[in-house]
Amino acid sequence: MKKGKFIVLEGPDRCGKSTQAKMLVNHLIAQGKDVILTREPGGTPTAEQIRQIVLEPGLDVRPMAELFLYEASRAQHTQEKILPALEAGKIVICERYTMSTCAYQGYGRGIDLKIIDTLNQIATLGTTPDLTLVFLMSDKYFTQRGEYLFSDRLEQEDLAFRQKMRTGYLEMLARTPNAYLIGADKNVQAIQEQVLKLIKEHHII
Repeated sequence: MKKGKFIVLEGPDRCGKSTQAKMLVNHLIAQGKDVILTREPGGTPTAEQIRQIVLEPGLDVRPMAELFLYEASRAQHTQEKILPALEAGKIVICERYTMSTCAYQGYGRGIDLKIIDTLNQIATLGTTPDLTLVFLMSDKYFTQRGEYLFSDRLEQEDLAFRQKMRTGYLEMLARTPNAYLIGADKNVQAIQEQVLKLIKEHHII
């Protein structure tokens, strides 16, 4: 039985998740909360090794293999890091979780969502977020924000792929409990205010 709180920040690449995650962690620490920041794929040494494979530009990773790599990383991450922290009563802030797999490998790659849902359930041992914040931005910012950045294998996908993902996130938002859209076109401070408002409404602080 988990005693802590599990908050997931979802959304496509370059939407500002990492910035907001760090700001949220700093805010919670200032409030005296016991909080950890983690990410997917990755979060533990083993899962980070899998992350290197799945995001390496130039590798030929087939869609189903890609899905299993993500789920392997998630199984390790959930059991090694997330569940122990929640059981210890900590607040876990995670950049990406199961929704991203549905958006990328489901809507983006076209893998049956029922298969992904089943694998997500197995990999997470049924662990679900208490709050999911989905950051979506206009596509023009993807190019602007990535102009001077290294692009991993998933970031090199085209506009059509990103549009499928965006559709997926919006459809999942409508059917996911305690999931909220965050307009990522706004400035950093305005976004943080919206995040903190939702955190308070859900009695995280």
